[in-house]
Amino acid sequence: MNKEQSWQQRFWNRFYAIPAVAQWWAKSRAGETAALVEEQHGIPFARLRKPLATARGALITTAGVHLRSEPPFDMANPDGDASYRLIPGAARAEALTITHNYYDHSEADRDLNVVFPLDHFRDLAQRGVIGGVAPRHFGFMGHIDGPLIPALTGESAPDVAARLRADGVDFAFLTPA
Repeated sequence: MNKEQSWQQRFWNRFYAIPAVAQWWAKSRAGETAALVEEQHGIPFARLRKPLATARGALITTAGVHLRSEPPFDMANPDGDASYRLIPGAARAEALTITHNYYDHSEADRDLNVVFPLDHFRDLAQRGVIGGVAPRHFGFMGHIDGPLIPALTGESAPDVAARLRADGVDFAFLTPA
């Protein structure tokens, strides 16, 4: 458990970890998500048009991962933080940290590959399973709600999509937390 978390944060983390509570919360938000999907004309999906062994992949995480040298995500805003952090493809786990109070990331603190498998991506590329690893990856804070959703869908997500295209990325692997 993150020692910097207050007792209230630890309480809410444990409360929302109860399966029935998590299901209730998800169902209560389902209407908002359905409306957003409808507004966006469906769930975006594109089939991979080349063999995986020739495709360049990028990681996108909602686990709150970012470079230690970058500003942390805003944990004071109850609606979250719709910004993202750029993570260089050459970054080592020691240079990264997690800023996210809405889940217990103690296991990920011990092994970042639990939520951000960049080392595994590098291994897959080296073994020829995937064609390559993108030069940059992206970290978001997964708790984004209410008035911040338009900033996420109208600014941050399109900006990341443009950067992925510029990097010649063929597929993105999302790791939620």
